Amino acid sequence: MSSLPLSDLPGSLPATATPAPATTAPATRAPAGSPFAPARLTRHALTLLPLLLVGGWAAADWRTFHDGATQLASADPWWLLSGLFFTCMGWVVAAVVRQGALPERLPPGPLLASQFAAGAANHVLPASIGAHAVTLRFLQNHGISLARGTASLALYSLVKPIAKTAVLLGFLVAFPDLLHLGELVPNRRTLVLVAVGVTAALATAGILAAAVRPLRRPLVCFVRTALTDARILHTRPSRVLALWGGAAATPLLQASVIASVGFALGLPLSWTQVTLALLLASTAVGAVPAPGGIGPVDAALVFMMVTFGAPMGLAAATVIGYRVLTVWVPLLPGALVLSIMVQRKML
Repeated sequence: MSSLPLSDLPGSLPATATPAPATTAPATRAPAGSPFAPARLTRHALTLLPLLLVGGWAAADWRTFHDGATQLASADPWWLLSGLFFTCMGWVVAAVVRQGALPERLPPGPLLASQFAAGAANHVLPASIGAHAVTLRFLQNHGISLARGTASLALYSLVKPIAKTAVLLGFLVAFPDLLHLGELVPNRRTLVLVAVGVTAALATAGILAAAVRPLRRPLVCFVRTALTDARILHTRPSRVLALWGGAAATPLLQASVIASVGFALGLPLSWTQVTLALLLASTAVGAVPAPGGIGPVDAALVFMMVTFGAPMGLAAATVIGYRVLTVWVPLLPGALVLSIMVQRKML
C-alpha cells in the first residue's frame, strides 16, 4: 500500500456507493380535516346511531304505536296538551335533580338539552344506561372528572328510589282506605328471596373489591369522592331542595301525565288513585332492567288501575297513550338533539 497522503492525489476519490435503503410507500392517512378521518367518521356514526335505533325500534314496536295513536285520535285534545305539558316539565325536573347531585354549577340550557337527549337514549338501552352515559359524557365535557361524574350519577340513582318510596309512604298514610294492601303485600317466601338476593349482591361486590386489586383503588376513590360530594351538597339548601325535591316531584309528574291521558279517554279514576297505582307498580317491578321501564311497569300499572276499578281496555289504552306522549312523541326530536350535540362536540 502506498504511503502517500490521499490529499496529494490529482483528483478526489469517488465516494463509496452505499446501497439506498429500500423505500416503502408511506401509509396513506387521511388528513385531520378530511371527511374520511377516523375521528370524523366516528362522530358521524354516533350522530346517525340514535336515528337508526329509533327507526329499528319503531319497526319492531309499530303495533303499540298504532294502537296508541288510534286511541288518542278520539281523546280530549286539551287533556292531551296537559299531559304533554307535564311531560316537558319532567325533563326540567330531571335537569334540576342532575344539578342538585353536583356541587359545580352547570349551564342550564345545555343541561336541559342533555336531559332531553338522554331521554331518547334511556328508551333505547335498559336500566337507564343510555341516559347515564349521555349525562356522564356531558359532565366530562364540562370539566367534571370521571370519578366525580360517576359519583353524581350514583347519588342521583340512589336518591330517586328513596324519594319515591317516601312519596309512596306519604300517600299510604294520607289515604289509608284507598287500597286494601293485604292483597298486594308479598308473602314471607318472596321477602326472604329478596333479602337473600340483596345480601348476595352486596357480598359479591365486597368480595370482588377485596380480592381483585385493580378494582380496589378506583372503588375506594369512587366511594371517597361520593361521600365527600354528598356531604358538601347537603350543606347547601339549594342543592338539597333541587336533589330531593326534584326526585320527589318526578313520580308526581309522571302520574300527572297518566292521569291527563286517562281523563282524556274517560278513565273513571282520580289523580290520587292513578298516582298511587304508578307508585306501587314502579316500586314492585321498577328494578327490572327494561328500556325506560317499558313492559314490566306497563303491565303492573294496568293491573293496579284495574284493581282500583278501571276497565281493562281503558286502563290499557291509558298506558299506551302515556307511552305515546312520553316515548314516541319526544323520541325522534330527542334523537335529533342527541345527534346535534354529538356533532357539535357537546357530548
